[in-house]
Amino acid sequence: MSSHAGPGSQADALPPPPEPSYAERARTLVHLARSGALSTLSRRQPGHPFGSVMPYAPDDRGAPLLLISSMAMHTQNLEGDPRASLLVTQPGWTDDPLAGGRVTLVGRALRLPEPERAAARERYLVRQPRAAYWVDFEDFSFWRLEVSDVYFVGGFAAMDWVTGPGYAAAAPDPLADAAEEIIAHMNHDHADALVTLARAHTDAAAEEATMLSVDRLGFRVRVRSGERIHGARIAFPQEVSTPEACRTALIEMLGRARRGAQ
Repeated sequence: MSSHAGPGSQADALPPPPEPSYAERARTLVHLARSGALSTLSRRQPGHPFGSVMPYAPDDRGAPLLLISSMAMHTQNLEGDPRASLLVTQPGWTDDPLAGGRVTLVGRALRLPEPERAAARERYLVRQPRAAYWVDFEDFSFWRLEVSDVYFVGGFAAMDWVTGPGYAAAAPDPLADAAEEIIAHMNHDHADALVTLARAHTDAAAEEATMLSVDRLGFRVRVRSGERIHGARIAFPQEVSTPEACRTALIEMLGRARRGAQ
């Protein structure tokens, strides 16, 4: 019935459930967020980092498009030295900030050439509609952070560097835009089903289970067994790419878990 049979069991020798790569998780986070903290090199205090709040829109390679004014201090800094980084944190995270996901994109910020401005304008306004009020002001122009290196942190003990090409070649998770709704629905309407799945796949003694995240390959739960609280990942039987496919996979898994418990 359970894939968790206690310390030293055969289950402990099984490979861990598959997860998206750090490159995919970084692309997903950048896709979901709308702004970050831009660090440029100060002209006023040479060598010192200068932080700014920065709305952005990612292009097809995940490179942030920036709409910035020539009067802004960060723009003046970039005119002097294009090296910059953008820190993006997990949207809506209210728990321990060190346990949330975040990614730092490192590279050079360059002004977009005129032929690319129209496409950038369209893409940017989809993500930042309020910018329509100033997008065509003469002092504003589009820049792009050309990502050369990426540092991803997925919480405690989950962190590593991702190369710029590796980041650009990855794609946001297909469930990214629906994940929040899926998680809320499962936790609110199907808490008993989550306990059944947790007992079948992670801990036979599970008393409570809360879905924390979901992606194309599976989902993560927080499980309570008596006074013990721990996290675990459960894999889907096959990769899913739509909310409907996710629902079908969960129903299939629940049916198997219930049959196994009989």
